[in-house]
Amino acid sequence: MVVFVSAGSHTHLVESFIIILQNNRSEKMGRLAVALIVSSWVIPISFLVNLIVPEPYMDEIFHVPQAQQYCVGNFKSWDPMITTPPGLYFLSLAYVGSLFPALLFIQPASYFIKACSVAVLRSTNGFLAVLCSILVHDIIKYLKPSLDDRKTTFYTVVLTLYPLHWFFTFLYYTDVASLTVVLAMYLMCLKKNYMCSALLGAVAVLVRQTNIIWVLYAAFTGVVDLVQAKQKHEDDLFPEAKNDHFVSSKGVNISSSLKRRRSDNTIHTASHETSLPSLPDRSSGLFSEIQSILLVSWRIKWKLLVSFSPFLALLLAFAAFVVWNGSVVLGAKEAHTVSPHFAQLLYYSLVSCCFMAPVHFSKSQAAVLTQSFLKNRPLNLLLWLLVTIISFLLVHYFSIAHPYLLADNRHYPFYLWRKIINAHWSTRYLLVPLYVYCWASILSILAKVQKKVRVLAYFVASAAVLVPAPLIEFRYYTIPFFFLIFHCRITNDRVWFLMGFLYTSINIFTMIMFLFRPFHWNHEPGIQRFIW
Repeated sequence: MVVFVSAGSHTHLVESFIIILQNNRSEKMGRLAVALIVSSWVIPISFLVNLIVPEPYMDEIFHVPQAQQYCVGNFKSWDPMITTPPGLYFLSLAYVGSLFPALLFIQPASYFIKACSVAVLRSTNGFLAVLCSILVHDIIKYLKPSLDDRKTTFYTVVLTLYPLHWFFTFLYYTDVASLTVVLAMYLMCLKKNYMCSALLGAVAVLVRQTNIIWVLYAAFTGVVDLVQAKQKHEDDLFPEAKNDHFVSSKGVNISSSLKRRRSDNTIHTASHETSLPSLPDRSSGLFSEIQSILLVSWRIKWKLLVSFSPFLALLLAFAAFVVWNGSVVLGAKEAHTVSPHFAQLLYYSLVSCCFMAPVHFSKSQAAVLTQSFLKNRPLNLLLWLLVTIISFLLVHYFSIAHPYLLADNRHYPFYLWRKIINAHWSTRYLLVPLYVYCWASILSILAKVQKKVRVLAYFVASAAVLVPAPLIEFRYYTIPFFFLIFHCRITNDRVWFLMGFLYTSINIFTMIMFLFRPFHWNHEPGIQRFIW
């Protein structure tokens, strides 16, 4: 009998090992396929951009010279017009050092500064874009393990074509590096490697300060994951406790049947030592979810404190930096003061829905929202009316027209502001119902697959990143957009194909405008180009 059981166990282990090897092989093949596909456009378009635009352009006139100062070891030099920390420059140093390792042993600094040319520094983002595509692939695979390899690769390629991310792959901006490190941090947090996640979070903050919000968002999701895992473990061990002790959707603690059995020492011990309030399902209320998370978190507070202490240390270090610096931004503080720009959050909803137009502006989604509205008509009517009124007030009192937006006609937001938002005094108010619809659509799609508390966390994180920014910059929408689409259940290949076609069309248009439609300013010499 012992031999039989051992043989059976051995066979099961061998089968499990073979499955793991097959999965690892398919994941490696998927990563390789994604990397090759992304490289197939990154390399030739990078050559074309460097050929036509060999000199630094726009913000590159600050970033490139600063990186070159670091290339010659002048780490005390700092351009006061740069608002972000030097994370990108350190990444570029590591990248250039890996490309030209022999230069590290050559004394003359001129050799190394030649290696830090505009083209080479821009290629940092090209390399990071390929790495980012692999991270996107792994996150999709982790969050949606039921997807086959073909779909995972297809979805990943579509996301790497996201226009704001795609365009700045070919310039020396912080956006690609910021997204890449944030996604690496989030993936490690999903895999419960919290120390590595916090270290990557520190690098993310070193690239861009506002990434501290996404570090906290990732830490919060990690806490919720640990709480859910603990509760599932308790439910598996003590199914009686699961049935007898729970928190209702109204937040009422119900344990009457358990109390009736207190005389049984076995049940009493199990319920006292290990029973935890169950997390409600997605149909329950938000407040009951928060209550349950707080109760369970209190029971395992020391485990949570130990697991997430690296995130806490990072938060304290960031707070100390803000106090020391006197501001979140490093340079040009007067032009980047924190402002209550609540309209920015409304703009984000519209832009994100436009980039996911086949999802949000479809008959099926409109039907879902209509059906949801009709379920509890008086209450929902009051809620929609209240949200609409608040949105009107936000647009009226918290719409900011930054001087940079009004003066610089090289950016697309300049034209969107003049031709759409500010075309007439009434236009900005006429857009309010569309903003409300977009946020309702975003939240409803997220709520289909996530608990309400996670949806709330996403909304709060997006608001914390976008509201303080006085300048309308679509680049700020990239990271919240990726977190949005990661947690949506979009399994229709036709929808992904349409989004891929939309992204490709926009990318072709913006790159043609950038490379082949230059223009001149009367008040300033030099060639000007259209840019996001």
